[in-house]
Amino acid sequence: MLLDETPLFEPSLLQEIDWCNNTVTFSPPISPSSPGDGLVLRPLCMADFNRGFFKVLSQLTQTGDVTPEQFAKKFEHMKSTGDYYVIVVEDTNVGQIVATATLITEHKFIHSCAKRGRVEEVVVSDMCRGKQLGKLLVTALTLLSKKLNCYKVTLECAPRNVSFYQKFGYGASDETYMQCRFFD
Repeated sequence: MLLDETPLFEPSLLQEIDWCNNTVTFSPPISPSSPGDGLVLRPLCMADFNRGFFKVLSQLTQTGDVTPEQFAKKFEHMKSTGDYYVIVVEDTNVGQIVATATLITEHKFIHSCAKRGRVEEVVVSDMCRGKQLGKLLVTALTLLSKKLNCYKVTLECAPRNVSFYQKFGYGASDETYMQCRFFD
């Protein structure tokens, strides 16, 4: 199975986001085009399976034992829909993924058949925390959702993370999040 450098979505979408609309400060300054020494922010690609993508995700939640074939099949499905924007930060010094986050767009009939964005699975490797990569990921995906003409972007977070997300303009809504979980 060939796990190549095919990106999940067009990389120019990240390059074209309007960083001037960023609402948080970075000290020292970083951006999508300059995330830090030896770091690259880019779309997920197939080869990231072998660059520790699941190792980073497993620091957030259970990932299970995913085979290269399963990964490739899911990747191709996500790519074909055009609604998944998984971004990663790669440490090119070691060839490993050190952070990732996902934006999913939902197509709605409401709001004149608009789109809604959902930010999910934001995680930074415990080896790279404190480098502002979480801020970078959330800012990039929030601005990307605006570029993609989403009428709103939402996320779910633990109460201990509320103040972090408020920095980006996220606030509690009147809606109550409920779930019916089928698997752990």
